[in-house]
Amino acid sequence: MGHPAKRILIADDHESVLRGVRAMLEGHPGWEVCGEAANGYEAITKAIELRPDLIILDVAMPRVDGLQAANEISKLLPGVQIVLHTMYGARVVLEAHKHGIFRVVEKAKSGALVSAVEELLNANVERTNGPDFKARFGGDATNQREG
Repeated sequence: MGHPAKRILIADDHESVLRGVRAMLEGHPGWEVCGEAANGYEAITKAIELRPDLIILDVAMPRVDGLQAANEISKLLPGVQIVLHTMYGARVVLEAHKHGIFRVVEKAKSGALVSAVEELLNANVERTNGPDFKARFGGDATNQREG
């Protein structure tokens, strides 16, 4: 109702994953996939060019990996929200948050990706780093760690 669509950039080096994620997201009202990238370098350049509201990054990509891309993007576009979509799951959570990533979602749990995107786009969620991140996810009442 008069609100501009939330713009999402997807970066993954597997064409089938790109297509699948795009299909999941495009079916959601109020969201628009504004671009795709096949490697981390392309994700950085497209993020600068397209200025999306949210970026979904794979970890293992050629040229620049997802963690390095997230680090650069969060420096260049501090307000953009980043979701790491990975098969590595919990093994990269702490490292991911050091690089400006808001959420980590395992590829095996694709429904969780839509939920994470919805949560981030519908709320003003702030990224937390270092001690703040540990306090937020350290077992208090606001613990949101994926199981």
